[in-house]
Amino acid sequence: MSEEAHYEELARQLSAIGAVKREIGRMLPYDCPGGSAGVLALLGRHGDMRMSRLAELLSVDMSVTSRHVAHVAERGWIERLPDPADKRSRILRLTPEGRAVVTELYRRSSRLMAERLSDWSDDEVGQLTRLLGRLRESFDATAPPCTPV
Repeated sequence: MSEEAHYEELARQLSAIGAVKREIGRMLPYDCPGGSAGVLALLGRHGDMRMSRLAELLSVDMSVTSRHVAHVAERGWIERLPDPADKRSRILRLTPEGRAVVTELYRRSSRLMAERLSDWSDDEVGQLTRLLGRLRESFDATAPPCTPV
């Protein structure tokens, strides 16, 4: 297989990842759509942050980020605190209720992966995890800064 054909096949396989994402979306709690789950997961992984940093990590513009943040804030899953370094900005922080939702999201996604990959060896799962992390890092390293559209 030529080098170009390898990359074409890789692009096709990555396009098919949409089916995996849809399946993950179906297992989310009814009041926690994908964008909200993304906000909670990032705050759970990275800790407190400004809205601008969250938008950067989500790779979406501030208006989209604001809608997701409003949704999780309305449910009491995050709080918006004054930024001590800049009183005009807010720091986003998970509440105890938000941490519980993050725990539930991780539990559901782990269970789904365990079910769907039950015939995979631990080595295969580890290899996929390492390679996907490496792929993400390759794109993160070359990604242009997120700018509003």
